[in-house]
Amino acid sequence: MAEDEVLEDGEEEIDLSALDDDELVEQMHDDLYDGLRDEIMEGTQILLGRGWAPDKVLADALVEGMRIVGIDFRDGILFVPEVLMAANAMKGGMSILRPLLAETGAETIGKMVIGTVKGDIHDIGKNLVSMMMEGAGFEVIDLGINNPVENYLEALEKHKPDILGMSALLTTTMPYMKVVIDTLKEQGLRDDYIVLVGGAPLNEEFGKAIGADAYCRDAAVAVETAKRLVAERRAAA
Repeated sequence: MAEDEVLEDGEEEIDLSALDDDELVEQMHDDLYDGLRDEIMEGTQILLGRGWAPDKVLADALVEGMRIVGIDFRDGILFVPEVLMAANAMKGGMSILRPLLAETGAETIGKMVIGTVKGDIHDIGKNLVSMMMEGAGFEVIDLGINNPVENYLEALEKHKPDILGMSALLTTTMPYMKVVIDTLKEQGLRDDYIVLVGGAPLNEEFGKAIGADAYCRDAAVAVETAKRLVAERRAAA
């Protein structure tokens, strides 16, 4: 739009193309926070049109915006519905950037295979982790729900991720996480992957008892933990 339009509530709608780069990036952080998918897609296109590299748009506008969302989610300022809206807005920007990033061969922070375990059909928490991880710059392969050990093994072999994430919401399905980890041990694969577990009935003691690298109480913690453990592993290598 050529000029700012006044909306019904009296606020002016911002002409994103009239903002300079720094203002636009800041506005995109606000728009992500507010879950405005169309505005994020428009802002992404404007920055690309100004010659920004896709990985710079991703890092400065989208990942940084989702980092702010993650902090406020962790601190109880934002709640699940708002974070889902922010993640959906992020996905809008990613739909534009992903093919461009693939062309340039830009490296992601890391790669994660994630899925809810066998017998469990709950996926809101898992979906939130997937979206927040993608928002932080990870490549995420989401296996969905009700995954037997074979699904995890097949995905690990195919995608060679840094991280395996498992989710469970039922106390009856929690023990299946140990089945997966024990199978990895039996096949000599356990040390090849960082294993993160999460879900409402879990706790840190359970995570340690089954041999996971970490228990993540929510999506924001999952992102922080994943970043830290991948960085540590790469530094050690």
